[in-house]
Amino acid sequence: MDTSGLGGGAPSFELQQFLEQEKQKAMVNELVAKLTDSCWEKCMGTPGSKLSSGETACFSNCAQRFLETSQLILQKFERMQQG
Repeated sequence: MDTSGLGGGAPSFELQQFLEQEKQKAMVNELVAKLTDSCWEKCMGTPGSKLSSGETACFSNCAQRFLETSQLILQKFERMQQG
């Protein structure tokens, strides 16, 4: 086992990859939680045994807008970092 990331040496490439993957997973989980909270507040009426057609459409539209907006923000940050 490579322990270079545990001591004083530079972290191994594998450890760096693992940490990056974990960071990305955490970001996705955070994004899903924000999307759920945002769309739930906006679209959910009185909870019942199933969603109404209006609620279903609202959730679909809300999720799509949320993801598109998040993507635009990420692209803007990437451009800011590059230039």
